[in-house]
Amino acid sequence: MNLKERLNHKLYIQVLRQMSPEKRLLKAFELSEFTRQLFIHGLQKRFPHLSDEEFQKILLKRIDKCHNRNY
Repeated sequence: MNLKERLNHKLYIQVLRQMSPEKRLLKAFELSEFTRQLFIHGLQKRFPHLSDEEFQKILLKRIDKCHNRNY
């Protein structure tokens, strides 16, 4: 990690510590939703020719691969 990255990370941690637990949780939900939308957008760009039904099948298959399998 270079100096700029370390400074940004330190600032990020400071901002998180200043947030209430509720705001941190809301931010986590916001980031999760953003990630989900980014993932969907990427798949749509990769498979623009698929029907909605075919797209949903691929999306669910990919999401299933993302889940932690520690059991």
